[in-house]
Amino acid sequence: MNTMRTYGKNISSTDGLWFKTGLFALLAALTFWIFQQFDSGKKEASVRERENPGEQSIACQVPSDLWPTSTTGVVVRHTYYILSYAEEHEQAEWVAYELLRERLQQPWVERSGAFRPDPAVPTRSATPADYSRSGYDRGHLVPAADMAFDTLAMNETFLMSNISPQVRTFNGGIWRELEENVRDWAKQLGMLYIVAGPVLTRPALGQIGSNRVTVPAAFYKIIYAPRQRSAIAFVLPNTLSKRPLVEYACSVDDVEALTGIDFFPTLLSGANERLEATVDKSLWPLSSKRYERRLRQWNQQ
Repeated sequence: MNTMRTYGKNISSTDGLWFKTGLFALLAALTFWIFQQFDSGKKEASVRERENPGEQSIACQVPSDLWPTSTTGVVVRHTYYILSYAEEHEQAEWVAYELLRERLQQPWVERSGAFRPDPAVPTRSATPADYSRSGYDRGHLVPAADMAFDTLAMNETFLMSNISPQVRTFNGGIWRELEENVRDWAKQLGMLYIVAGPVLTRPALGQIGSNRVTVPAAFYKIIYAPRQRSAIAFVLPNTLSKRPLVEYACSVDDVEALTGIDFFPTLLSGANERLEATVDKSLWPLSSKRYERRLRQWNQQ
C-alpha cells in the first residue's frame, strides 16, 4: 500500500512538471510569435520607406502645389525644401522651395560648411569625398544664403543631395549673380517659388568620384511670383560667362522641353498655362552693378 501511494505521488509530481513545462513552452512560443509580427511590421515599414521616400514623416514646410513632377520617383522631403533624386547621376534633378521676404530680413545664422551625405536618400547620396581633388566646386542648388534665417535650414543645404559639380568660375560668377538677383526680387515682391537643378538631358562634362557623379553641362533656375502671377527662367552653361544674365532668360516651357519635367503642374494649369510660355522681363530687373562686379572680380577668382 505504501508503495502504491508513493508511486501515485510520483505520477502526480511528473504530471505537474509536464504541465508547467508545456505552459512555459506555450508562453515562449506566443512571445516569439508576437516578436516576429512586430519585427515583420518594422521590416515592412522600412521597405515602404525605401520604396516610397515621399512618405517620410519629416515636417516639410514646402507647399505641395509647388512640387514639380519627378522623373525618377524618388522625392525626398526636408524641412525647408524638397528634391527629386536622380541616382544615375548622384544628385537632385530638381530642388524646390519658398523664398520669403521676412526670412531674408532676419539676422543670418553662422554658415555651416559641414557637407555630409543625405541619410534620407534611399539609395544613398554622393559624398563630400567624390568632389575632393576633382577640380569642381560643391555647388549649392538651394543657396545657403537663402536659408540663413535658421540653423536647421542652413544645415540642410549642406546635404550632398543639394550639391552638384560646378565649374568654380561659374559657381562664384554668373550662378552667384543670379542667386543674389533672386534674393533682391524676393525682398521686392514678398514671396517667390523657386525650382533649380542641373540639366541632365544634355551630354555631361564628365563624372567625378567613386560614386561617378555626373558633371552637368548646364543648370536651370525657375522663379515664380505667385502674388504678381509672373514667372521667369534661366538656363546657364556650366562654365565661365561674360554675357549678361538677361541673355540666358527664357520661359518655363523652354525648361520643361529641355528637362522633361513639368514645373508647377498645379499652380500653372488651365488658364495659367500661358504664364509658362511667356517672359515679362519688366518684373525682373537685373543689377548692372552686380554684372560689372562679376566681370571685374568674381570671374577672376
